[in-house]
Formats: sequence, structure tokens, C-alpha cells
Amino acid sequence: MSKLKITVVDENDNPIGAKAREEIDSQKDIYRCTGIWVTNSNGEILLAQRKLTKDHDPGKWGPAASGTVEEGETYETNAYKELKEELGLTDVKLELGPKHYSAFSYRYFAQWFFVIVDKPAEDFMIQEEEVEQIAWITKENLLNDLKNNPDKYIPSLPEAIKLLI
Repeated sequence: MSKLKITVVDENDNPIGAKAREEIDSQKDIYRCTGIWVTNSNGEILLAQRKLTKDHDPGKWGPAASGTVEEGETYETNAYKELKEELGLTDVKLELGPKHYSAFSYRYFAQWFFVIVDKPAEDFMIQEEEVEQIAWITKENLLNDLKNNPDKYIPSLPEAIKLLI
């Protein structure tokens, strides 16, 4: 059993409790996630490939950093924590982005944040337990690849792209 608990919310995103990750009922429980959309001054998007050993969507590409909001965290504190853990970023200012409800295979509210970072992919300190690799991609290349190779990406990315690009 994990010690950390995930915030569980109602249909209006009001906290109603907390559960260990393995206790979450994907058909009933709604939880909170954050996603950080990292771009650079050239308009490129930083994507992360999930670790090949992950339970959910192993090896799939998605946002550069994301996480599940744990008990006692806000969307914002979780986003900053995930940026530090997954990419080694600390001295950045996040801009609040859109929030949406998703019900693919799990039910959750996703709060997005935006940040611009100008550094080569190899200069990030990635969290090797979570992230296989990261890469910058142009918006055009991402949209084309998502259309031609949708199985490379996490299932919720096409929905998120509509909000973020």
C-alpha cells in the first residue's frame, strides 16, 4: 500500500476525500491532475516519453511534465513539484491555463499550466523513474505525427492539444 493519497473530487471539482492510488475506482472516482505545457521562444513544444515500465501508457509521449494531485496539494503546488521532479526546473513562473474534465479510461479534472523555457533538451535533469526521454518538437510536426501515429501518444493528448495550441 502506498502512503500517499490522491485527492478525490465530485463532479464540480470539490474535494470529497482522498484514497491510495490502488484504491481509486476508475469508473466512479474523479481525481485531479496537472499538466505543464512547456514551450520555447521558437514555439517548439517539449514532450516527454513515459517510462517503458509505467503501469499506464508506458512508452507513450505526452506533456513534458504532469502529475496527480495528492492530498494536501493544490493544482499549482503539484505543478511546481512535478516540474522540479520530472525536469529539474525550479526558477520558473507558471501561467495558469485551461482546466477540463476527461473521462477516457479514468475520470479526472486536468488543470493546465504554461511555461516558456529556452534550453536544449539535454540540459534538463529528467526523472529517470518516470521519464524515458524528452524532445522538442514543432507544432506542425506534432500535429502531423499525432494524426499519422496516434498510438505513440497518451490517449488524452488529442483532446488536450485542442485546448493548448
